[in-house]
Amino acid sequence: MTAAMEVIPAVDIRGGMAVRLYKGDFSREEQYGTPLELALSLVERGAKALHVVDLDAARTGDPVNRAAVLEIVSKVRVPVQVGGGIRLYSDVSELVDAGVRRVIVGTAALEDPERVVDYVRRFRGLIALGLDYRRSDDGSVVLSGRGWTVDSSIDLREVLAEFADEPVASFVLTAIDRDGTLGGPDLETFSELLDLSAVALVAAGGIASLEDIASLARLRSERTARRLAGVVTGKAVVAGKLDIRKACEVCEALG
Repeated sequence: MTAAMEVIPAVDIRGGMAVRLYKGDFSREEQYGTPLELALSLVERGAKALHVVDLDAARTGDPVNRAAVLEIVSKVRVPVQVGGGIRLYSDVSELVDAGVRRVIVGTAALEDPERVVDYVRRFRGLIALGLDYRRSDDGSVVLSGRGWTVDSSIDLREVLAEFADEPVASFVLTAIDRDGTLGGPDLETFSELLDLSAVALVAAGGIASLEDIASLARLRSERTARRLAGVVTGKAVVAGKLDIRKACEVCEALG
């Protein structure tokens, strides 16, 4: 029996504080205390895993919040996946050595895919690709890098194909234009991508309710019956609109 879709609450860090952005806009930020405080609160509320992102590093590559990230990894009792500005081998090695469950590489996969293939092969099963996208009216799904500040000309489907036969742990797919909006997930794109990749897919962006969680948990590939491996929840959880334990129960019931 396939495991139920995993619910992974997010801790986004900027300037040493836990924050949420609206559509990735750094000028539209809400703060939620220190990263560790938020992480411990999420675990207390039922989180079985955490998604931690250094937003400052995502833009610049400078891991200014690395100490806060490692503090979370060392002090919470659940697995942690970490992203944001991870470009160098030393970044990956440090995080793996610290016990990070998955290291999420984003911008580097767009700018230097050969180097990232090397990481994926060296750290087999420990590297996830963070693919943040904007969907256009013409159906293209264009990726963005450097903390969502630089749009590329690369379609998400191209990256899925390029890494299809590599030992990638998962693709973490974020709908930028829905992130932080509580406007509902991009079911159309996630459903389409389930047919295109055999790698585990984790969805993010726009999740607002238990109904959204259920809709994502019900998604199936029409060809293979594959489903999403996980969902990253952000604003809905920290704003008190989504109960983590109930969300996990919904996934178990639909598993």
